[in-house]
Amino acid sequence: MNPTNLKRSIWAISIVLPVAVAVLYFMPKEALYTPLFDMLPMVNAILNTATALLLVSALVAIRRKDIGLHRILMLSALGLSAVFLLFYVLYHATHQSVSYGGQYAYIYYPILISHIFLAIVIVPLVLLSVSRALQQRFDKHKKVAKITWPLWFYVTVSGVIVYLMISPYYPY
Repeated sequence: MNPTNLKRSIWAISIVLPVAVAVLYFMPKEALYTPLFDMLPMVNAILNTATALLLVSALVAIRRKDIGLHRILMLSALGLSAVFLLFYVLYHATHQSVSYGGQYAYIYYPILISHIFLAIVIVPLVLLSVSRALQQRFDKHKKVAKITWPLWFYVTVSGVIVYLMISPYYPY
């Protein structure tokens, strides 16, 4: 794929994904509800935890100059994030949003808001970083990866924190 088409694809995905997720919040859910998906928030927290561990391991691998291991770990993190996204969409297409009801709203909501904002921002950064690595444009990959990695790590860890804080308020 030529660089122009690749950039267009990255931007298209980066725009379509958050719009699709936003639409999910306004869709009627009752007809689509299935108890099978009740466990998806917990599964997603596990996927985010595993992704965070893969990201840390990949950082260690690249600092040790083990490029092959770094590649495997980063592609694995990307794969888990893709599964997370699929499960996230399935859950929010079939379940109403849950409101936080705890006494730590002053902690919960800033984490949630920053998580949502950075989850949107991270999509084009991850895709750009991965595409540059796969094209072996490592000088450009390294520049964007220095921004991408900490944001991606924050999104995965904050996702787990959000889940842990809101999980007592799930009705099931």
